[in-house]
Amino acid sequence: MTTTTTFPPVETCASIGREKHSVVADMDGTLLRGRSSFPYFALVAFEVGGILRLLLLLLASPLAGLLYYFVSESAGIQVLVFATFAGMRVSDIESVARAVLPKFYSGDLHPESWRVFSAGGRRCVLTANPRVMVEAFLKEFLGADLVLGTEIGVWRGRATGLVLTPGVLVGKKKADALRAAFGENAPDVGLGDRHTDFPFMTLCKESYLVPPKPEVKAVTSDKLPKPIIFHDGRLVHKPTPVTALLTILWIPIGFLLACLRIAAGSLLPMPLVYHAFWALGVRVTVKGIPPPPVNKSSGQSGVLFICSHRTLLDPIFLSTALGRPIPAVTYSVSRLSEIISPIKTVRLSRDRDTDASMIKKLLQEGDLAICPEGTTCREPFLLRFSALFAELTDQLVPVAMVNRMSMFHGTTARGWKGMDPFYFFMNPSPAYEVTFLNKLPIELTCSKGKSGHEVANYIQRVIAATLSYECTTFTRKDKYRALAGNDGTVVEKPLLKPNKVMGC
Repeated sequence: MTTTTTFPPVETCASIGREKHSVVADMDGTLLRGRSSFPYFALVAFEVGGILRLLLLLLASPLAGLLYYFVSESAGIQVLVFATFAGMRVSDIESVARAVLPKFYSGDLHPESWRVFSAGGRRCVLTANPRVMVEAFLKEFLGADLVLGTEIGVWRGRATGLVLTPGVLVGKKKADALRAAFGENAPDVGLGDRHTDFPFMTLCKESYLVPPKPEVKAVTSDKLPKPIIFHDGRLVHKPTPVTALLTILWIPIGFLLACLRIAAGSLLPMPLVYHAFWALGVRVTVKGIPPPPVNKSSGQSGVLFICSHRTLLDPIFLSTALGRPIPAVTYSVSRLSEIISPIKTVRLSRDRDTDASMIKKLLQEGDLAICPEGTTCREPFLLRFSALFAELTDQLVPVAMVNRMSMFHGTTARGWKGMDPFYFFMNPSPAYEVTFLNKLPIELTCSKGKSGHEVANYIQRVIAATLSYECTTFTRKDKYRALAGNDGTVVEKPLLKPNKVMGC
């Protein structure tokens, strides 16, 4: 079996009536459109080891490529494994595998391979990649029952960078692993994309080849068994060797630019910040008509701006759009963020009575901003709005916030949140769009008999409709259960589903 015409193409494989069949598939180039695993190693390198580890991996990649193509596939992968994992805590690798990689893997699913793989009653993946790096995604989001991958050495909780026996799973070693897992019961369908997959494909009753077609469109997220609502990591795009090099070269420049932008936002009078941001490449777009500032001498309570939550900078860009500082209440913010913030931030205690009293007092002093989702979400979803704000005032103005980042995410669940503003402003041209919606009619407030939950759900729907987002019943607690914690421990995924009943 030396030619790629030995097996029929995957397009000819029927997927109907496979409920009782076992399907075995390779990963890179088969389940995923791309054949290169470098971007995923680079994500682990950067998210766990930072820019220096990413640089080490990038420097090692030419050697890995030479070995891969001219010596053996196994030797090239071993170089990537060592450069990426050596010395890392295994718990950190597992954390990234659960919280960061699924977003990137899911955006590269091959439609024909997924059509066949998802139809199987028992699903197995054979991959040369380290099992610790791919298992969380394959089992939780693709429904794989068994993942057979390369095993890495561990010493005192840290990866050695070496590969355990039997070595990297390529060629005959894939076939041996499959035979050991299935015994005499041959799998019904095998999917592969290269000649080193042929040994395990010959063990299957039917086998199909996935031809290299980089132009094929990836599976859309709505076709996945579970939506990826929560994910982590700093990098916006998949780091190919070229983008990894550009990222490394940009970070020193971007950090200096971020410091300049933060200084402008912190030191200049708020009416000038909007223009300073534009001069420094930060785009702020304002839509809708905001309410005028409250007249304190009239004794009137301030307006409570109800904002969707994309980053901790939401209240700052709200203030930038208004041209005046608006204090904000928040559940958690780092000490560094408080120091550099140009607006007053007040921490909530999570005690309902204490927080209600404090918010009422702040509203007596003027306008106030709050993000009732309680935590950020990167995807086009809105988390459940806390109802507390609706019970404290009738002066409610919904604000739809959306941002654009081209290189770095300005939020994190695993890392140090004090760096969130810096990463956002490190983007070459970050942007925020602030849309002021109409003040909530008095007949839709609690003073006219509506419950706090009714008001909160209504505002959630209004903001979601403006942004074309979907409402969910997820909460802050669900997010942090869905992602790995700061200590790197692996935690459960939430069982809730997006709430499509809410009309969004």
